[in-house]
Amino acid sequence: MADTGKDMLLYWGSGSSPCWRVMIVLEEKGLSDCEKKLISFSDKGHKSDEILKLNPRGQVPTFKCGDLIINESFAACLYLEDTYKSQGPPLIPSEPARKANVLQRMFEVPSFNKVAFEDVLGQYFFAKKPEDIDQEKMKKGKAALKEELAMWEGYLVKAGGTYLDGGGFTMADAFFFPTLAFLVRNGLKLGPTFPKLAAYYDAVSKRPSVQKSWPPHFKESEGKQHLADVL
Repeated sequence: MADTGKDMLLYWGSGSSPCWRVMIVLEEKGLSDCEKKLISFSDKGHKSDEILKLNPRGQVPTFKCGDLIINESFAACLYLEDTYKSQGPPLIPSEPARKANVLQRMFEVPSFNKVAFEDVLGQYFFAKKPEDIDQEKMKKGKAALKEELAMWEGYLVKAGGTYLDGGGFTMADAFFFPTLAFLVRNGLKLGPTFPKLAAYYDAVSKRPSVQKSWPPHFKESEGKQHLADVL
């Protein structure tokens, strides 16, 4: 009998890319019965005693499977893939070259996140007033983001399929898509500059695992248009 995740607990925050990737993998592996506790970032829910007992860094995702506690999204996703290989689609291919390609894309995502969040969006989110934004730094950040997007567009062109691997949906997509979706929510227009990324976004956003784990506040409100001028 397949495991449905009833002995699992995930603390998560809406819109968090690391949380979302774990939730996508849970759905892909048929572990939708995992108990999920939504925390509020604005209320400092990730710094609550309940979470700090499990995760001294006070971060989410905080994931518990039986007696095992995993507090890094990369580790949680890899654990789920290794433990539940026979459930759902294989998210990391067994063939060495394809596996290497998927792992490479997975571990490139932090570089993408750094440009997206630290170099660009972070300036908007943490500025108390518009004039606090360093416009020269913002200009450089948006140029770097455009270069980063061009790189991922190239990966899709080379892959020659719907997903980053060129075959089926893999862990690389579970890692990359949440950040791309966050950028789109904040005004990024992918087409016609990046047609492959636009088609990719459309296809992955319709995937059942992604639909079921879509951040609630993405559905309830529109994002800002911070990135409307990137392309």
